[in-house]
Amino acid sequence: MGLGSLQWGPCSHGWGEGGLRGWFRTRPVGAKTRERKQVALVQTQKSEGGWKPKELPSPKPLWHAACQLWWHLLQQDFTLSKGQDAHAGQNDENTDRGNWSSKTDYLLSMIGYAVGLGNIWRFPYLTYQNGGGAFLIPYTVMLALAGLPLFFLECSLGQFASLGPISVWRMLPILQGVGFTAVIITTLVAIYYNVIIAYALYYLFASFQSVLPWSDCFSWADASCSKTPLVSDCNTTLLNGTVIHTNYSFVTSNNLTCLNGSMTYKQVQPPSEQYWNKVALRRSSGLDETGEIVWYLALCLLLSWLIVGAALFKGIKSSGKVVYFTALFPYVVLVILLVRGATLEGARNGIEYYIGTQSNFTKLMEAEVWKDAATQIFFSLSVAWGGLVALSSYNKFHNNCYSDAITVCLVNCLTSVFAGFAIFSVLGHMAFLADKPVSEVVDSGFDLVFVAYPSALSKLPVAPLWSFLFFFMLLLLGLDSQFASIETVTTTIQDIFPSMMKKLRVPVTLGLCMLLFFLGLICVTQAGIYWVNLLDHFCAGWGILFAAVLEIVGISWIYGGNRFIEDIEMMIGKKSWWFWLWWRACWFFITPVLLCVILFWSLVTFSTPKYGSVEYPTWGSAVGWCLIVFCIIWIPIVAIIKIAKAQGNLWQRIMSCCRPAANWGPYLECHRGERYSHMTDPHKEQDQEIPTVDGIVHKLE
Repeated sequence: MGLGSLQWGPCSHGWGEGGLRGWFRTRPVGAKTRERKQVALVQTQKSEGGWKPKELPSPKPLWHAACQLWWHLLQQDFTLSKGQDAHAGQNDENTDRGNWSSKTDYLLSMIGYAVGLGNIWRFPYLTYQNGGGAFLIPYTVMLALAGLPLFFLECSLGQFASLGPISVWRMLPILQGVGFTAVIITTLVAIYYNVIIAYALYYLFASFQSVLPWSDCFSWADASCSKTPLVSDCNTTLLNGTVIHTNYSFVTSNNLTCLNGSMTYKQVQPPSEQYWNKVALRRSSGLDETGEIVWYLALCLLLSWLIVGAALFKGIKSSGKVVYFTALFPYVVLVILLVRGATLEGARNGIEYYIGTQSNFTKLMEAEVWKDAATQIFFSLSVAWGGLVALSSYNKFHNNCYSDAITVCLVNCLTSVFAGFAIFSVLGHMAFLADKPVSEVVDSGFDLVFVAYPSALSKLPVAPLWSFLFFFMLLLLGLDSQFASIETVTTTIQDIFPSMMKKLRVPVTLGLCMLLFFLGLICVTQAGIYWVNLLDHFCAGWGILFAAVLEIVGISWIYGGNRFIEDIEMMIGKKSWWFWLWWRACWFFITPVLLCVILFWSLVTFSTPKYGSVEYPTWGSAVGWCLIVFCIIWIPIVAIIKIAKAQGNLWQRIMSCCRPAANWGPYLECHRGERYSHMTDPHKEQDQEIPTVDGIVHKLE
């Protein structure tokens, strides 16, 4: 609505009926302009007698007008006509929650969610470490046995019920805490994930210089900074033929030479490593030394949250358009980097280390390789985080979620393989220039994207251009995943407070982003990298694996895998028994067993966190354990609440909570058919729903 319709707000004091337009058109009448009474044109519609003036009280301070303007913008400008949510359009199948504008919007959003930083900084390193090309065998097997079955299950679940990751557990009320765990972990991960995006933003801005600041040891460097190895001491032959062991300065001052194989090198750091620690992070000595907020990282963090908020201000209607660029342009950059990298000297050595003649098939006999493949597939596809359910909940009911799941999974895995070629071709060139084996320049995680790869790019002609492209690609990859994470949280809020989200989606979304920004400020202090690593170590680990095990066991064995297959067939049509044979085998047995093995392995091999060589204090590990306990404790808490609210003896209550709620089924009545003809209206009947999910809201409506 326009400004002419603004009426009353909490700051108004009888300014008349014309709203803000009439107030701004106030003008003095007569010569006594300083008198306390004014005459305003307050009626915005004409009458037969013309405009009707109204005498007003004394003029109010300017802040009253500003307050009224803010209030009415908040109430009316963010609300579409007839109370329609920006999230939903009149042509949508589900006018309450909204649908994707097109299937392409959905697919690109899912690809952007699945393809993230891990595809760039973890998969290539795992491939190199676990036998090169041989690693693709366990990787593909784990995709078929664990990744794809879970991905298809979650996409089908969200699409069938058109509900978010918490409310969708009306299908099995006793496990609704799994949804809470997923949303809480997603929120915690979103806090530090955006800090990593802020790092990429900082390096992106730093690339706008003719000479990259990490290309050499400048004023910020200390004595240990060097682009080349520094000899500490060696054996040399004196003029009289005596061989002595002496420091290198004596050798050079006397014009002597070191004997081959006798040189000892100093411990040095490349410029890119010192720039990362001393300039970008201003890293302190450990978690105990918090230091101050690094102001430029805080500004980058604020900018990244503003970008996320701007992209999601209309929910899927706006983010579905943004992903056309953020999901597709990284592939353009990867192609450019690969073409440039393939033309460099030494690129072939790097690619052979990655997936070439040095592939080691004997690695397939090691259990660690299969565990790495399963773990990478699980975390790369973002299953059990709630995001897949949230994004799929906006699909039309008869969308082919089966083909969508296969498409997104294949694109994600092929992207990981393709990214490895772009990364290792440039690292091979770096190893060639340094006269080192590729194994000595390869790394993963932060050290790859903020130390090793920037160092390699700084050695190329027109280095700022390649640096800009690389960090711009990282920025887009991170933003895509972040969009889906925040959409997961806002979808949960929408399921809990649908009326509020219709009217106040923009302020709620921006408020959520600002809240997470302030929570993330601890991660941009001088000890910030330690907090990022701590959160990643605990929150993105076995907690989500535990939720995934409960999810698939609950759906397959308690709700009923065959019943779930019938639900899917209501959406995609009847399929043959042979079609479902593979999915039944995975959902009932193979995938749960694999997840349990990975979970058990993760717990057995769990180690205390550390960043590089810096050990964490005991209290730091305690904080991490408290965080993960806080995430998963909702599973038993919600189960206990559900059982307590049920009727009958203990066994009857448990059995009651292991059956779908009365309001479980397709969201729209036209899709329920005979199987769900008994289903109660989700907005009127809240059978066994805990108050925090829907009950309070609908009781007030």
